[in-house]
Amino acid sequence: MSAYGPIADTDWIAVDWGTSSLRVWAVGRDGRVLAKAASQDGMGTLAPDGYEHALLKLAGSFLPDNPERPVPVVVCGMAGAKQAWTEAAYRAVPCEPVAAGQMMPVPTRDPRLSVSIVPGLCQMTPANVMRGEETQLAGLVSRLGAVDATVCMPGTHSKWVQLEAGRVASFSTFMTGELFAVISADTILCKTIAAQGEDREAFLGAVNEMLDNPGGLTGALFSVRAGALLTGLDGAAARSRLSGLLIGAELAATRAQWARRTVHLVGSGPLAEAYSVALESAGAKPVQEDAEALTLAGLAQVRGLMSRTIPRDKTQRLPRRLSERT
Repeated sequence: MSAYGPIADTDWIAVDWGTSSLRVWAVGRDGRVLAKAASQDGMGTLAPDGYEHALLKLAGSFLPDNPERPVPVVVCGMAGAKQAWTEAAYRAVPCEPVAAGQMMPVPTRDPRLSVSIVPGLCQMTPANVMRGEETQLAGLVSRLGAVDATVCMPGTHSKWVQLEAGRVASFSTFMTGELFAVISADTILCKTIAAQGEDREAFLGAVNEMLDNPGGLTGALFSVRAGALLTGLDGAAARSRLSGLLIGAELAATRAQWARRTVHLVGSGPLAEAYSVALESAGAKPVQEDAEALTLAGLAQVRGLMSRTIPRDKTQRLPRRLSERT
């Protein structure tokens, strides 16, 4: 846990609930982050009745002992999935990333809490869904304004999003990160690929190979193994080649969205850097955006919408009334 100011001054709590992790921030009345904490209590480890306990275990110290009102807790991510805390039904695109009056209130046992979950977004044709990314998109729009933009959000399931006048017009999802994990651990290539290491030349060569011939992906994957046997391709180069083939195939599929354009790349670390290098090599103009900062900005955007639409003296009673109707 990290603290930046008196936690007793907490005005509201921001929460990003992922599949494998939970992150919380105490936010003061002036919008400053007073403290933050994280745990491994992600959706994948919790039953529906375990969410409130997990939240209090991590963020209980952020709550005043005798608050004048329940402390608003704004949650994005997988806590709103059907099998999670309380389902926050998807909103269909095209739409704003977040919208007034669309948050899902959650009944709680602790009277100090007033919890609301941000709904994810869905697309009917072709079928697609997102949870959590809509909040980062809201944070990006709050900074850029109502503009047209291309957004790439690398991850286990990377997202490509088209914004039109600040609204989510369409999006696509690629299982690139998950495929890399499965292929490198559970196929014949696991004998070839190092656990870490980087070879920029091998990576970019594979990216360009896929941009020229994306239909050759499955054959190119086996060439990683053959290269190790026949040409001495080392483990780091093999790892980079696999990454380049998968990211390159993703870029080939999304070429119309990024070709000669600015791409807002949401993320940090080696994965975001790999996408940035690949995009720049292919002629795009990647601009890296801080994912955590966008999440916080998006949650603050939601908090602002809630403050304007929900009277303060009703925040404690509202979840129970709504839950009785559904």
